[in-house]
Amino acid sequence: MKGFIYKEFLHIFRDPRTMLILFGMPIVQVLLFGFAITNEINNAGIAILDESKDEMSIALTDKLLASGYFTLKENLRSRDEIEAVFRKGNTSLVVVFEPQFSSRFIREGQAAVQLIADASDPNTAHLLSVFASGIIRDFSGDISIINKPPLTIRIQTNMLYNPELKGVFMFVPGTITVLLMLISAMMTSISIAKEKEMGTMEVLLVSPLKTWQIVSGKVVPYILLSFINALIILLLAYTVFAMPLRGSLLLLLAESILFIVMALTMGIFISTISNTQQQAMLLSMFALMLPTILLSGFIFPVENMPDALQYLSHVMPSKWFIVIIKQIMLKGLGITYFWKETLILALMTAFFLIMSIRKFNVRLA
Repeated sequence: MKGFIYKEFLHIFRDPRTMLILFGMPIVQVLLFGFAITNEINNAGIAILDESKDEMSIALTDKLLASGYFTLKENLRSRDEIEAVFRKGNTSLVVVFEPQFSSRFIREGQAAVQLIADASDPNTAHLLSVFASGIIRDFSGDISIINKPPLTIRIQTNMLYNPELKGVFMFVPGTITVLLMLISAMMTSISIAKEKEMGTMEVLLVSPLKTWQIVSGKVVPYILLSFINALIILLLAYTVFAMPLRGSLLLLLAESILFIVMALTMGIFISTISNTQQQAMLLSMFALMLPTILLSGFIFPVENMPDALQYLSHVMPSKWFIVIIKQIMLKGLGITYFWKETLILALMTAFFLIMSIRKFNVRLA
């Protein structure tokens, strides 16, 4: 019995994949959950439209920026620029000061500030408006201490793109992304690993087919099946959850096909570095599921995470696809507003396709 237990320990310690699952996965999960799951607001992008530009409006702006919750992205000159700044994607809140803010505050005892939030992500929009409202009320209270009667600032909050703050507007794009990523990648990651286990891989390798033809042949059938999945998911989102479609349906479908192809090529790459279906499944779950949920901005805002995780999120394809879905479905924008995200997905597709072919070539050698 002692010798048998010793032998089992040796088997475990000699297998780097098993060691990675035993010790690497818990460490990564604790770090991801600890740093990514947070309701705090840090350096959220805001824009200021100061129609007054007087002493008090400037002081309140400074107080908002000094809080550490907000980072100034732009100073606007007119209300016509508000929707344009939201379309750029780096601003989540616009603070609007009414004309003659300071004089109305002192003379009439109250002044108005308008908060306009990008509610395509309702949780973030709500948090930003709550934090900004708290700072404004604190500023008003500090001034009211030395004035009688007390002075107040009226806060008007508007939620753009999702005035009712429906949570489904946030969860549906993320759910579409997660399902397409996991289903597409897992199906292809298992396919080549299955060939290895059954011993039919050698038949493929000695066949007249070239490497790129084998990889393409594995991907093409799943493109159609995954696209049908995408159509079903989008149909359910539109009919059951009343998810709006303000942009081009053809553009949305084209972007979905690009994302599906990217996920399939990623699955092929995972399968080329896996010897068994079980390994392929574990790698797919470990490398795709948690990062897709935690680091894509699906549930938790990326800008609230530490810098290291923000940089890591840039290599998550799901992050870019969620941006594209929201831009098309909620904001009704065209490709000119998310061509960078589309280019990133295309480059990722090319990268995983090339790496998969190279892995096959190594095996052939």
